[in-house]
Amino acid sequence: MSFQKWLDGPYDLHTKEEIRTLLKHDPNSLHDAFYKSLSFGTGGMRGIMGVGTNRINIYTIRMATQGFANYLLGKKRVFIGYDVRHNSRLFAEETARTLAGNGIEALITEEVCPTPLASFACRAYGCDGAIMITASHNPPEYNGYKVYGPDGAQIVPPADERIIEEVRKIQSPEQVLLADLNDPLIRWIGKEIDKAYLKELETMKQSHDPKTLSIVYTNLHGTGARLVPKALVSWGFSLPRLVDAQAPLDGAFPAARTPNPEEENALALGTELLLEERADILLATDPDADRIGLVVRNGDQSVRFNGNEIACICLAHLIQKGGFPKKSAILKTIVTTELLRKIAEKASLPSFDVLTGFKYIAEKIREWEESGQRHRFLFGAEESHGILTGTFVRDKDAINASCLIADAANWQKARGRTLVDALYDLYRSFGVHRQLLATIAFSDSSIGMESMQNLMKKLRKSPPFSIGDKKVIRFEDLLQGDSLPKADVLLFVLEDATRLVIRPSGTEPKIKIYLEASNPVQEDLQASIVSCDARLNQTLKSFKHENAIYSGSGSILPTKTEFKAPSNRTKNRG
Repeated sequence: MSFQKWLDGPYDLHTKEEIRTLLKHDPNSLHDAFYKSLSFGTGGMRGIMGVGTNRINIYTIRMATQGFANYLLGKKRVFIGYDVRHNSRLFAEETARTLAGNGIEALITEEVCPTPLASFACRAYGCDGAIMITASHNPPEYNGYKVYGPDGAQIVPPADERIIEEVRKIQSPEQVLLADLNDPLIRWIGKEIDKAYLKELETMKQSHDPKTLSIVYTNLHGTGARLVPKALVSWGFSLPRLVDAQAPLDGAFPAARTPNPEEENALALGTELLLEERADILLATDPDADRIGLVVRNGDQSVRFNGNEIACICLAHLIQKGGFPKKSAILKTIVTTELLRKIAEKASLPSFDVLTGFKYIAEKIREWEESGQRHRFLFGAEESHGILTGTFVRDKDAINASCLIADAANWQKARGRTLVDALYDLYRSFGVHRQLLATIAFSDSSIGMESMQNLMKKLRKSPPFSIGDKKVIRFEDLLQGDSLPKADVLLFVLEDATRLVIRPSGTEPKIKIYLEASNPVQEDLQASIVSCDARLNQTLKSFKHENAIYSGSGSILPTKTEFKAPSNRTKNRG
């Protein structure tokens, strides 16, 4: 087993002692730590910190960096950012040492750095790539390693495959070239990059209306504190009221155990302060400040927006303000709401789908630029609370999004309205669109990964003809399709237009099920919303029951199939 190589190899004594302890007291954990090597998914390399080839530690960081350095083939400059997590600065320093050891100039930020700032800095300094040490919104025991290309976008195929190939060639720490941390090729970057970013962001201002909006902001212990308040001030807003308990930079996330702005628990303290202060909106950013959360005070109530709703009100605001360039177009991922497309089409803006992962939005931006700007990027969004306007950053940007949301809320407030009113206006114009995300979690182990793969194989081999009492009128397997790059994604469309998109996570042992249903608005808007939500829940319940999936366990029961499996790509079912 590979752990023996670590016991016999050039690894530090503390690492070897930890392996021996696991071998004696927890052999199953030891197996999980070594049964495979970490690989790049939709978000790069991410995993639990600890010893082993399947863990994030100084050795897997160094070896990944050595592989990246070999891939760069003599190119000379890489930017390195890192978030607030435990060991993030250490891992960033080891990354810099490895790059410098290979003759590559390593620009490393002096303090914690938001992911969008790392993307911006990559472009601003003319780097050949960038590395961001972060696990985004994952629990405290995780860390990760995102790789960016020279355009400041996360790597996509085939570059990621070539990097993985180079990383796999690095089998021992002895293959890693390391410099000292004081090597002249390691250059520390301070606040000067903040000023350059904020200057670009100011060019994105949507209006010069008087700013009366009252904002509460939480950085969820993360890097957003570095730039979000300054960005809001640069757009003319007053300094936001901070959620004090969640303000300290702390990788343990003591007041936000799940530091994800998609989740209600993470926003509970901020929502409480929002209502106490009678502020207008709560903005929240995750630890690396690429995802945005939003809660709106509507009278005496709070309304939490999901990522799809945030995207729709942002796009509608951009369209309402107008003045965008000719040939402008929007991008969204395949799991992002169809309401976004309808909003765009009404404004004669072409919209295009890409695979899940913001890197595919960035890839399309680059393609448009290189093709002579057949289309010009205006706006991009993904359902997991990712927003981007402008092209000076090539990843989702919660700093940018904070300003855009605040501008939209301020415009509504000047007219005696809230963003809830703005959302309901969209429902009245285009129909109620509601979404539901379900996750089937598996253990982070070889058994868990095998179970996850088996479920996808089962659904692919024997996709249902109906879900509940609704026929499946369209089924697409993106491994077989030709409209998008091949991907492990299944799409079902029911006769009532309900959509289900099913895919395994690129970074975690989970299968995600994205559902969307729509209804024309009846006389009672709230009744239309309730009806739509009920349909979503019933569809999910039927899907789980008919495919014998235990809720939340990842376990699968055998099911009887009494019909011939349909073809992989079927548009009509009788």
